[in-house]
Amino acid sequence: MPRQARLDKPGTLHHVIIRGIEKGDIVKDDVDRGDFIDRLGEIVADTDMRIYAWAIMTNHAHFFLRSGSFGLSRFMRRLLTGYAVSFNLRHKRYGHLFQNRYKSIVCEEDAYFNQLVRYIHLNPLRAGIVKDMAGLDRYPWCGHGVLMGRVKQAWQDRAYVLNLFGNNTKEAGKAYREFVRKGIEEGKRPDLVGGGLVRSMGGWSNVIAMRRHGDKEVADARILGSGEFVDRVIKEADAKIKYQFSEKEREKEIEKTMQAMCRHAGISVQEIRSGSRRRPVSMLRAEIGKRLFKEYGLPMADIARRTGITTSAVSKMLNPISVG
Repeated sequence: MPRQARLDKPGTLHHVIIRGIEKGDIVKDDVDRGDFIDRLGEIVADTDMRIYAWAIMTNHAHFFLRSGSFGLSRFMRRLLTGYAVSFNLRHKRYGHLFQNRYKSIVCEEDAYFNQLVRYIHLNPLRAGIVKDMAGLDRYPWCGHGVLMGRVKQAWQDRAYVLNLFGNNTKEAGKAYREFVRKGIEEGKRPDLVGGGLVRSMGGWSNVIAMRRHGDKEVADARILGSGEFVDRVIKEADAKIKYQFSEKEREKEIEKTMQAMCRHAGISVQEIRSGSRRRPVSMLRAEIGKRLFKEYGLPMADIARRTGITTSAVSKMLNPISVG
């Protein structure tokens, strides 16, 4: 069955779930966790993405975010590719780190915003990483501590979430914490991990009742929301497809970018691709590689092909760190 396209436009809420390949670890220790979060913060600062909730687990991670003009796909590609290269270098491993495709679920804000913030932030407690709410309040690898004011992460949109719970930070923090505490007894909440008819209708009992009455509801596995919301998102996505750049047009934009950078530096594109090790050429090649990675989200193999060097050289160029 072919994969369905991502649903995204500026302002769209996404619950994003990433998993390690074959259920493997995506972090080994706090150095890895810090690297992941530092990269996330850097990309958020460079873009107009808004992060409301997050949790870094051992073999997976959750993010609840609002997409901006930069686009979810480019954002995630830049984050995951850069981190995977760093992780592999540090742990002297090779190959893929993440499952080939992260999961992104478009979410209806009014019905699910608070529920998803709570669900994501309870992950460390449900997994037994922390023992109780007091431990969760101080846990540094989850957005709950940021909302409680115990952990500092300037890139997390703390104000937006707390404003939903009260008019001042202190009272809002108390109300939010109580809301999270009450969610402990609800367990894993599989209804919040994906879209579709059962989730849109609030469970199988409602689906059965709907069918008994002969009612119909629009559903889509990529969307968490009511049938009306699902229908609107799909129609907007269909309309957007008509105006997207074709692959041919995207290729022209990439080529124009490379030519403009080469013209400005007085170096030909041919020399960049020739593998020349002249210092000015190497420096420009690195600038081009980083720009193609950041702005177009090109994989390292593609950057290597366009710049006349090996994939491992691109890896070192994008992540100039030493391995001890």
